Amino acid sequence: MTQLLDRFINFILIGLIIFTPIAFGSVELWAFSLMELGILLLIILWATQSLILRTPNSELRTARLSSPKSPNCAFKNLPSAISYQPSALTLILLSLFLLLILIQMLPLPSDIIKIISPKTFALRNSLTFDLSPLTSSYTFDLSPLTFHLSFVPFATRIEFFKWLTLTGLFFFLFNWKPFNRNTINHLVLIIMFVGIAESLYGMLELFSGHRYILNLDMQVSAVTGTFINRNYFAGYLLMVIPLSIGYFFSREAFQRSRFKGWRHRLSSLDGKTLLIAFGIILMILGLLFSASRMGIISLLLSFSLISFLFRESQRGQRFSKTTVLIFGLAFLWAAWIGLDAVISRFFTVSEGFEERWRIWVDTFRIFKTFPLIGSGLGTFFHVFPMYRSFHIRGLVTHAENDFLQLLSEVGLIGIGLLLFVFVFLFFRVVLAIRSFHSGDSKKYIGIGGLVGILALMFHSLVERNIQVPANALLFAFIWALVLKISTKETREIYPVCPVEKAYGVKCDLPCGVWKLLHGEPISLGRKKPKKPDKPEKLKKLEKPEEVS
Repeated sequence: MTQLLDRFINFILIGLIIFTPIAFGSVELWAFSLMELGILLLIILWATQSLILRTPNSELRTARLSSPKSPNCAFKNLPSAISYQPSALTLILLSLFLLLILIQMLPLPSDIIKIISPKTFALRNSLTFDLSPLTSSYTFDLSPLTFHLSFVPFATRIEFFKWLTLTGLFFFLFNWKPFNRNTINHLVLIIMFVGIAESLYGMLELFSGHRYILNLDMQVSAVTGTFINRNYFAGYLLMVIPLSIGYFFSREAFQRSRFKGWRHRLSSLDGKTLLIAFGIILMILGLLFSASRMGIISLLLSFSLISFLFRESQRGQRFSKTTVLIFGLAFLWAAWIGLDAVISRFFTVSEGFEERWRIWVDTFRIFKTFPLIGSGLGTFFHVFPMYRSFHIRGLVTHAENDFLQLLSEVGLIGIGLLLFVFVFLFFRVVLAIRSFHSGDSKKYIGIGGLVGILALMFHSLVERNIQVPANALLFAFIWALVLKISTKETREIYPVCPVEKAYGVKCDLPCGVWKLLHGEPISLGRKKPKKPDKPEKLKKLEKPEEVS
């Protein structure tokens, strides 16, 4: 039964990975609604499986616990007190963020609104009719007015369900037992296949002159795949390319020790490894011909970082020659096809930046008006016209900066909670990856995923990316992947607290913080010191002789 549920879960997860980018990036209501239903079904199946395994008299539970060689047991050597449990601090902070969004949707008394957000109270009160002259002759009093902190509760409700399902997906993947090395490798291959297919389809539409996006006659002027915007497509590939390079190096890590040089290594590559490298080159071509200026800059920075992190320091390398070779081949191929349209886009940087700067200034004015809790998640489109100080054709649907827009919608409290979660998780992942030895394949997949996360966040400084549901789902997936990889290593061997290592003394506060950051369980109460066992000779002497 549990194996059947695992297969259903794996099938739905693969379906989500393939469906979300193909459905125009899942930006339409029907697309991201199906995405949310799919994630909800995953969580329901996983909860059902957990209930079956936790049943005391369940034969499946007994069989799984008694079989240490079970393929589903990914952490069979871990202590039972910490197995499959995510960080409590991460769960608490993300729950507080969701609670904040929930408070934005709830109607609250006007007195509370006046204290929390005076500007919201003033605007809401100015739009409320004064009914006191009409009710002066009545003997009853009207109840106090109630307002929402969000200016558009319906829009906030839509975004709340997105955040709720993606947070649930993150914790589900972290706790799902079959999400082990083999499953991760298979899912990474599927993600890479989707990225290659998107790039090939986009280049085919552009260079053939058809210029459609599926059934829509968009007359695209750049490679966009099935995304409706070149920047959304570039943001998706910015996560897929570093993850694919990490997978490519993880395959090579098993055989690196037997190679005498780069010529021997190149001649010994198998067909699958060469296909992976060719797929990476195709995705780089797709991103270059998307003509996304910030996407190309982010790609260059991510390749520079990967080349530095994947170098063989034991051999005195300053950078990885393999990554430079892959990018060089892709760039030469793109130059042979023609990069005139891509280069011409960089000559219009000043015009695009000027328009973005105006939007950023007005968005910051929204934040100054609602500094604590914001105007409501998902309300930027409705609130921005009140603060727009320039003329523009059409409507401004987003702030061209995901973090600034989020700051205006959730305020300092919301952005502070998310920033603390990011710093905390990033610190844990980096510490774990540093502890891996150079021949460990998990190191390269972890670094590739982490570089992809940083590349998307850097791109989101001037574009809308994390808000795109397809990119958000892959973003949450990669976070769960790198945490799953790093948590295995850090929980098997806990690093020693520096204070304890230097002075040989355990201090409650420093050592407690160190354990919390590294995911080590913390005991709330002091344990009684265990008495040393007596020697065998004393035990024999103290044992009373038997009387015949």
